[in-house]
Amino acid sequence: MYVRFPLSLRNVEEILHERGIDICHETVRYWWNKFGPFFAKEIRKKRMHSIPNHSNWKWYLDQVFVKINGETHYLWRAVDHEGEVLKAFVSKRRDRNVELVFLKKVMKHYGQPRAIVTDRLRSYRAAMKIIGNGPTREVRRWLNNRAENCHLPFRRREYAMLRFR
Repeated sequence: MYVRFPLSLRNVEEILHERGIDICHETVRYWWNKFGPFFAKEIRKKRMHSIPNHSNWKWYLDQVFVKINGETHYLWRAVDHEGEVLKAFVSKRRDRNVELVFLKKVMKHYGQPRAIVTDRLRSYRAAMKIIGNGPTREVRRWLNNRAENCHLPFRRREYAMLRFR
């Protein structure tokens, strides 16, 4: 009920109490924390197998700077049209060859998309030229926000670690 309908934990507690099940709202939260990832995995698996090539409609590609042991690295991500992270890749460089390796890895696993949305980084264009007659590339301001929003949980962790001394 907590997942299917927009109910709070206390509302679920009340509904179950009306049906003769006496539990605390914290128990519902504990159940969701324990079984929620399993439910999400099953839903994702069923969605992927029921629709052929569901991840091939539109991909959003983006990279972000990360520090690993004090060194700057680049975290590349491919996100599909529904916001699911398809693949993540870490490299020390940010050039055409790295982007080509990343695109080939993602395409090997998911096939070729119809369209790829990127930011204005030139290595995307260079890698797409090497791939040849593949997906169309879309570049506009604010169009790549789906991939940018994918970096937010990572950035929150990073900022929390900066404040922790």
